Amino acid sequence: MPLSGASRARLLVADARAWASGRSWLWRAPLVLYFAWSGFRRLSDPLRGDFFSGITLGVHELGHVLFAWGGPVLSIPAGSAAQIAAPVAAGWLLARQRDYFGIAVAAAWLASSLHGLAAYVGDARRQELPLVALTADPIHDWNWILGKLGILSWDGALAGMLRLASFGIWAAALAAGGWLCFAMLKPGSYRAPIS
Repeated sequence: MPLSGASRARLLVADARAWASGRSWLWRAPLVLYFAWSGFRRLSDPLRGDFFSGITLGVHELGHVLFAWGGPVLSIPAGSAAQIAAPVAAGWLLARQRDYFGIAVAAAWLASSLHGLAAYVGDARRQELPLVALTADPIHDWNWILGKLGILSWDGALAGMLRLASFGIWAAALAAGGWLCFAMLKPGSYRAPIS
């Protein structure tokens, strides 16, 4: 008989608790606090970057390069697709290894990536953001994409949806990371390694 959603959730929580037992919260808690701090800064400034911003930019540009063989129809959207796919793939790989804190970090990266993408999409009509490109005359990806689809006027609404998704994923990453640190902090849950 298949498990219900609630049963699966209980098993997941129990497995995460077991994973947290014996692990140190000491280096993980500052990371959760950093994610909280950087997320609140992003709420006040849509162009605010964080630890993941440089990595995300590199992945974005790599997406363009890897799909350059497909012309603009593939290479232009590939940058944004790559910057979303990379943290999702990292989270999937960490889930396969049952690294629950790693999954929370990958979720924080995804939230950061979506936040940056929202700023880029929201700039599609204005084209005020400075662009990074390997050519002398860079193309604004989202002006091109939304223009080709005939929905350039949707840039603000799409950016708002991306920001909302970013906020939800960020809040979930913080909650999961904080809960895992708390589970590690419980008396008797951390055993010092034997030297």
